[in-house]
Amino acid sequence: MSRAARVQRAESTSAENLRGAGLMVLSMAAFLCNDAAIKYVTQTLPLGQAVALRGIAVTAMLWLLARRDGGVVWRPAAPRDRALLALRCAAEIASTLLYLTALQHLALGDISSITQSLPLLMMLAAALVFRERLGWRRLTAVGVGLAGVLIILRPGTSAFTAWSLVALASVLLIVVRDMATRGFTPAMRSGTIAFYAALSVTLAAPLMPADGGWRWPTGAETAGVGLAVTFLTVGYLTAVAAMRVGDVGFVSPFRYTSLVWAIALGMIVFGEWPDRLTWIGAALVVGAGIYSILREARLHRPRP
Repeated sequence: MSRAARVQRAESTSAENLRGAGLMVLSMAAFLCNDAAIKYVTQTLPLGQAVALRGIAVTAMLWLLARRDGGVVWRPAAPRDRALLALRCAAEIASTLLYLTALQHLALGDISSITQSLPLLMMLAAALVFRERLGWRRLTAVGVGLAGVLIILRPGTSAFTAWSLVALASVLLIVVRDMATRGFTPAMRSGTIAFYAALSVTLAAPLMPADGGWRWPTGAETAGVGLAVTFLTVGYLTAVAAMRVGDVGFVSPFRYTSLVWAIALGMIVFGEWPDRLTWIGAALVVGAGIYSILREARLHRPRP
């Protein structure tokens, strides 16, 4: 390959990496804006009702996308896929219920700091369930990240709240959900999986807290739910697009910009500000996660 061709290829890769990073940042911002909208709306509107209204719109959107992708598989042929789909939907319902309930009681920055542990827990689960090799460096990173989570939770102190454990439980259930996803056969379409996830959460909305009962939403509440639907749709689409351009090792660390968005939105919308120990714990979790992603990319990089 000529020098000019190598330069052109490097410039193309750099442009794709920057595009992927931009899409990932946009995706994280959209998901956090969705969380902020739901947190704001559920201060007055029952949580179950807000989830149901949002879910109807998102489910319809995913159904249309699934049809474009080849249609929804209403009854998977493989018994394994049916069992995994049931497990995944149950984990999706439980994790959503716990996360949104915790979101009503925790600052956006605090709950986002806890959820940053997800990539590390996924790595540990993959090693335990699928026997994926986990070297001492990444295992140490997992330990550092979990230590950061303990600093954020601070069990045994006056700063500890049970809602932090609820948020952590939702993260563990997301791990179960994603582990189930990895077990599907190739015949199971991604659009079908996403559709059933949205449908199951929407149907389970009546199980969620509804103090005072469901009622006709106000104009402001309807607008808030509409914003949540819009942001969630943008988040789904950009999250997929971000992983289809650029190098995964370059793009993936930009997931952690969600913590920046969470803290910024918490300050602007709700007047929340994480304390010093939460900052320290979040730094450990994010640092360990970024190191693990970069280490993974280096291990899978082809040698010249």
